This record gives sequence, C-alpha cells and structure tokens, in this order.
Amino acid sequence: HGGMFYTPQSGIWQTVWMEQVPENYIEDVKITPDYDKQEFQIEVRKHAATPLGVKVCVTTEDAGHKKSFTRFISPEEPWNRANDGLEDELGTITIPVPEFHPWSPEDPFLYRITIGLGADRVECYGAMRKIEAKPDENGIQRIFLNDKPCFQAGVLDQGYWPDGLYTAPTDEALIFDIKAMKELGFNMIRKHIKIEPQRWYYHCDRLGMLVWQDMVCGGRPYKSWHVTYLANVLSPLGITHRDTLHRLFGREEDEGRKEFINETKETIKILFNHPSIVTWTIFNEGWGQFDAKKVYEEIKDEDTTRLFDMTSGWFDQGVGDFKSIHNYFVPLRLPEKPGHTEAATRVIALTEFGGLTYRVPDHSMCQEEYGYKTFESKEALMEGYENLLKRDIYPNVPKGLCVSIYTQVSDVEEEINGIYTYDRKVLKFDKERMKKRTPV
Repeated sequence: HGGMFYTPQSGIWQTVWMEQVPENYIEDVKITPDYDKQEFQIEVRKHAATPLGVKVCVTTEDAGHKKSFTRFISPEEPWNRANDGLEDELGTITIPVPEFHPWSPEDPFLYRITIGLGADRVECYGAMRKIEAKPDENGIQRIFLNDKPCFQAGVLDQGYWPDGLYTAPTDEALIFDIKAMKELGFNMIRKHIKIEPQRWYYHCDRLGMLVWQDMVCGGRPYKSWHVTYLANVLSPLGITHRDTLHRLFGREEDEGRKEFINETKETIKILFNHPSIVTWTIFNEGWGQFDAKKVYEEIKDEDTTRLFDMTSGWFDQGVGDFKSIHNYFVPLRLPEKPGHTEAATRVIALTEFGGLTYRVPDHSMCQEEYGYKTFESKEALMEGYENLLKRDIYPNVPKGLCVSIYTQVSDVEEEINGIYTYDRKVLKFDKERMKKRTPV
C-alpha cells in the first residue's frame, strides 16, 4: 500500500449464506422494466421436478391506493428449456403496469414483486426507469432519465473502512455514506475498484441514488510509466494510442483476458436487478485494459438497458456511450475537431476531478499524506472546491458536459482527499455551501 494504493486483503469478505429450498424451487429472477411499453419483463428460472405453474404478482401502494398486477403461467404453457435432460426451465412473464409510477433520485418509487412456485416463494422488487444517451435540441449528446435531461453530479466511492477495509462495520454505515452524499446535493455515486454486498445497492435503490459500477480490474502489475505518468501528460492533449499492446497493460495472458470478460458478464448478471445502477464502467485508467473495441462488442448485449463507459480516464478507443475524462491538474478543455465536436457523437463525462486535500487533526490514519492539491483550513478547502466548479464545470455544461464525479467520499488511509474523514466523523466542507454549488 501507499499513496493511491490501499492495504490489500483476501478471503471471504462479502455476505455468505445457505438456503433450504423445497423440491421445486425458483433458482433465479431477472427483472427488466420496459418504460415505453409500461410493463415489467420478469425472467424466471425454476427447478421443477414435477409440473408446476409460476405465479407473479406486482404490488404497489401509490397515493394511499394498493394496486396489484398478477399473472399465472400454467405448467402446460411453453417455457424455453434451458438445458436438455435437466429439470431447470427458463421463461419470461410480462406484467403490464399501466399508469406506472416512475423511479428517480427525487422519487425512488419501488414496486414489490412476489413470485411463487408451489411451496417456494421469492419476494423482490423492481422499478420503472429508463436511462439513455441521445441528442438534445442542439444536437449535443445528453443523458436522459425517464425521457428528461439529467445532469449527473457524482462522487467517487472506494468503499473502504478503517476497521474492516472492504467490509463496512454495520448496515447503518453503508446507509450513512449514501445519505450523506445525497444531503450534499450529489445524485450519483461511482462505485470504484470493488463490488459491494448487495445490501449497499438496495439502499441506493430505496434512497434514490444513481450508481455507476466499476468492474474489478485484473492482469499483472502494469507499467506505471505508461498507464499513469505518460497518460497524465498525453490525455489533456487528446492523445491516446491502441490498447492492443497487451504487455504495456499487464495483459499478456489470454486466459486472464477471457476471465475478465467472464467476470464482467457475471457482475452484470448479479447486479442487473438494481434500478439505481445506470452505467457500467469497464476499464479505468488503463488498469488491465485490453482490446476495448472487441470487449465492447462481446459484452454490450449483456445489458441493453444501461450505458457503458468503456475506458474511464484515458486510452479512449472511441467505443461506448462516453468520452470519459479524468482531470486533476489543468483547466478542463472539452475536445473538439474541425467541423465536428465530440459532444455530437458521445456523452462528455468528467468521471474524476478534484481530489482536494485537507488533513483534519486526530482524524487521519497515517502520518503520510497523498492528494492532488493541499489546503490548510476548511475555509480554504471550500473556496478551492467552489473555484474548481466555476473553472471546470459550469462553463462546460453548455458545451456538452453531462457528468461530473468528484474525488472522493472519504479519506482512505494516507489519501486524505475525502469529503469526509476516513472515520466518517468529520465533514470537511461546508454542507450548505456545497449543496448550493453542486451542479445537479
């Protein structure tokens, strides 16, 4: 560990459980909202030793009125056989939800979904929301949530804790980070470098926090001179190069590259049902990056309901929904070409900026300090943040900037550039001033 690298760990750190099920049981559920058709498409995988029907019920309490939408699939109705000779079956049930209540950060409305198969019963939830990138009236690519333009003011979240590292001490601690960022005016969290226990995503679903989910990077140790130092120099100039030189990215092994694609697909499958997730970030700053164009072609159909940030920071290969920029050291200049702006083809997103550093006495884990610009007082830090917004965010929104992600939720070990201290006991910024300035 050291600097922007934190204490490593291994072993079981997420929730593990065993579940007793009857002879006939529901194995898996995939919930896809179709905003335009006003319906849920609910894919159910069942293990049925004997012929049994599946019952799906969507229930809501809206404005004091309870509504239920129910459909029963009899054993005689055709299902798509998942594996010949096995008892697993896969089928999709469509549930119309007319005059539905949409989900948004301002109004995180959830529908309760109950699925029954004989004696087995699964309770879950879904939400009606749509995320897409399309041109606005000026031909600039924007993000639209439920058919309305949505500027995403986000914050980077490493998900580290002083006592448990990857593991939060309590459920209340997970809730605190989400609510604290929402109270400061942020409407999105970019979950960086790790996948959280699903409890965290549940709280984002019910509290109303948009989520960008990073894939866990892989590969061997990369060449820092190439993916960090040189990239930091060339990126502001709009210079990039191919990611097919696998050795420079620590990606020599074909087996490792295949494993990353498999794990990316598994991550999308595991987290698919969470309506708060609106974007998948595949590669970050060249860490273990390889063949982004080919990877995009292989994974894009895994989820057609969300956006893809294929190369966050640098080594852009021109694919995915975003031109994704990390900018810490120089004034932000949106890339332009003669007769053509990048904003006409992809969404412009500042996916990391800030990293302003301030040490709070008695609330730092390490004597060493790491950050991008140091301040000596809370007032100076607040002014630095406001000046950064005035310089890099506000002027660029009319030019096409649609996303800003500030680094970061909290200090992590010697990296003391958090909005909160590592122990979450001290807010370094002025709450009201920050909420007023956050560009949602």
